[in-house]
Amino acid sequence: MSSSFDDKSEALQLLASENNPDTKEVLKLLGDGQLFYHKKDKQLFIIKNYDTGAEAINFDGQSQVISRKRDFKKVTLNNALRGVITQLTAEMELNATDPGVREVAVRDLMKDLSPSTVLLLKTRFTQEQNAGVKSLIGTALAVNDLKSDDAATVAQAIERVDGSLEQEVRAALLNIVNDHPSEDLQQQAQKVINGIDNKIEYYGWLETLYFGLSLGSVLVLAGIGLAITFGVMGVINMAHGELIMIGAYTTYVIQQLMPNHIGMSVIIAIPAAFIVSGLVGIAIERGVIRFLYGRPLETLLATFGISLILQQAVRSIFSPLNRSVETPEWMSGLIQINPVFALTESRLYIILFCLIVFFALSLVLKKTPLGLQVRAVSQNRAMAQAMGVRSNRVDALTFGLGSGVAGVAGVALSQLTNVGPNLGQAYIIDSFMVVVFGGVGNLWGTLVAGLSLGVANKVLEPWAGAVLAKILVLVFIILFIQKRPRGLFPQRGRAAEG
Repeated sequence: MSSSFDDKSEALQLLASENNPDTKEVLKLLGDGQLFYHKKDKQLFIIKNYDTGAEAINFDGQSQVISRKRDFKKVTLNNALRGVITQLTAEMELNATDPGVREVAVRDLMKDLSPSTVLLLKTRFTQEQNAGVKSLIGTALAVNDLKSDDAATVAQAIERVDGSLEQEVRAALLNIVNDHPSEDLQQQAQKVINGIDNKIEYYGWLETLYFGLSLGSVLVLAGIGLAITFGVMGVINMAHGELIMIGAYTTYVIQQLMPNHIGMSVIIAIPAAFIVSGLVGIAIERGVIRFLYGRPLETLLATFGISLILQQAVRSIFSPLNRSVETPEWMSGLIQINPVFALTESRLYIILFCLIVFFALSLVLKKTPLGLQVRAVSQNRAMAQAMGVRSNRVDALTFGLGSGVAGVAGVALSQLTNVGPNLGQAYIIDSFMVVVFGGVGNLWGTLVAGLSLGVANKVLEPWAGAVLAKILVLVFIILFIQKRPRGLFPQRGRAAEG
């Protein structure tokens, strides 16, 4: 093993020219100081913890324990070699087959442009076939030109970066505004910065809208089951939040039973939570609520008592401590739209999941015999009974359906927050607000109301704060129902009119 840095540089150049897929990893290990050689046999080893008793692994995958530290010596570098490693790594990434890898490489190089990296980018620019990557390389070269001493070159570079959202572009333009001797170039750069800031503000509003839709989707999932039971039976179910909580705990239990299949466990938890929460809901309806129809105040008190019982039962079974449900890998990523705007995949899945549940429930209510009976009972209970509809059975199944949907909402919430005995209490008031604002018993009203309230909350939060934003939304709903007591989409039918 030569100690000459020139020899090492030649060896690195030779290694890179062989196009070995492991070359990038070797360069990374060398740069991180994890590449050693055995003094006796001159064999290379990877050592992550350079200490007696630690493990040394050679490039054949064989390992040995370090009995004496002095048997191994780190492959040393100087600044010139580190520059060689950086350049070779960048060159390999710029020539990668995946456009995404090339794009990341260009962004990395843009952060610290040097004559050698600029030459690499110019060479790649002439070869690049992907329009997006080529445009990004052009931006990087323009950022380099913004540092030029030639005013004409700088002016052209400012025109080329107009509208770019890359962070390095804005920083370079600010340097011109603050330090460049030419007032014309300062004004030109400031105009481009103003345009960039307007675009950033626009994408900021899009991000707020996206967050609002994701929050609204949670509110829709939480409230849609309540819309069914409240609309059909007129029952003020204060235990609805606990049915959501049961769905979340069902997700937790299934994940504990399938620790090695987290992604699959969440999918299995959806029907499981629907069944468990639905059965609990049917038990509540058959055991308590069926004796209290027509007495809304007493149903409120009874279901409030049931909610306390369910909370205590969960504390006794799972303890009062919050439980964490792991988010699957396929829900954990980001969809990067541009440098200032990205969509979190977990929120996107929540929005899609909400729409799927909504349309599935709409099909059940419109296309099945149960749905027909539910609509008949909700519009005119007495007439439905006269036509032979068994309203007691419809009540039990409807309450079970609404409770099952609440359980499904719990699955979604388990991916956004910790699961605990008080989980449902945070959403019961919001659920009632969504139902009342949208129109009791109307699914489309619930969807529109939930999404609207979610967006309104997120729009108000930046300047009013989370608590005041909720208060303002509540005040709006109170004022709204003074004018339209039956909500945005009032239920049709004689029972509704009466």
